[in-house]
Amino acid sequence: MMIRLLTIGCLLSLTTFVSSPSVNAEETLTEDDCLLQAIRSARSSMTVADIRAKCRPKEIDGIKLGAISSRIVAERQKEFDPYVITPHHMNYILPISVTDGINTEAYQDFGGWSDSLEDMEAKFQVSLKVPLLADDLFRKGDALYFGFTLQSWWQIYSHDISKPFRETNYKPEIFYMTPLDWHPGGGNTGLVVGVEHQSNGRGQILSRSWNRVYLNFLYEKDNWAFYFKPWYRLKEDERVPGTDSGDDNPDILDYMGHFEIGTVYEWEDLEFTLSGRQNFAEHHGALNFGMTFPLWGRLRGYVQYSTGYGESLIDYDHNQQRLGLGFALTNAL
Repeated sequence: MMIRLLTIGCLLSLTTFVSSPSVNAEETLTEDDCLLQAIRSARSSMTVADIRAKCRPKEIDGIKLGAISSRIVAERQKEFDPYVITPHHMNYILPISVTDGINTEAYQDFGGWSDSLEDMEAKFQVSLKVPLLADDLFRKGDALYFGFTLQSWWQIYSHDISKPFRETNYKPEIFYMTPLDWHPGGGNTGLVVGVEHQSNGRGQILSRSWNRVYLNFLYEKDNWAFYFKPWYRLKEDERVPGTDSGDDNPDILDYMGHFEIGTVYEWEDLEFTLSGRQNFAEHHGALNFGMTFPLWGRLRGYVQYSTGYGESLIDYDHNQQRLGLGFALTNAL
């Protein structure tokens, strides 16, 4: 029902921090002129990111913009363009993602997969968002969005099975974002309220899913961002044996916890991300680290490390360490 509601209704869920007024054609032209002039005078060592950074607005209504709010301002100019797809969370592909222990237990009763799974596989994520309402609903600069994130783990290096997609997670969500009139330490703050459904789209013994309502408090200053995201799981009926009806994973909060906390920092051409979850009562949690670096054009290298529980829904109660290497199309900031 939840996924139907979200579908009918249409991710750092890092989002807006300051008011993002509409940008008229004259302002857009001025920025375009700035880019053209910067390209003509650019040193050969300058990257595209360096040139764009020179022409980004530094303030709006006397408020200094940080990395996220600058991105949001740029997105607001293009998000209704029919030829533009706006990223939500990161978009990446990791041709190499190695774990210290693949979760064979989950597949024990599934067609002999468990003995043929490889510890090395590929992983990718696609994440986008679409504005539903962006005309100052309750406050200046607020907006309502539909977001969708897909993550997949692909057994491309397996030999004894037909290189299947071992696990794919789908996460549709609807969220409201608003800037806050609070600027501690000279930074900017924002709040996101959302409801999301996450499922692996499987049936019977491999089915995993949950629904939750979340808040996401956001803070940024210059090239640094911080977020605190607590959530409440929406209760489901008890599982009916032999059917797909009911709660697939009643103990998921024991491993996924009740909140996530994270930070993102840009240093020159590098971006670092760090996030964690913890259930203090059960002593289960997870830690995730990522780094992106420039390669060529819009393509960036991406290193990802994680340890703990909940790498994917099928692995929500499986403890592992994982290291991935690949490419990022979009950053967190």
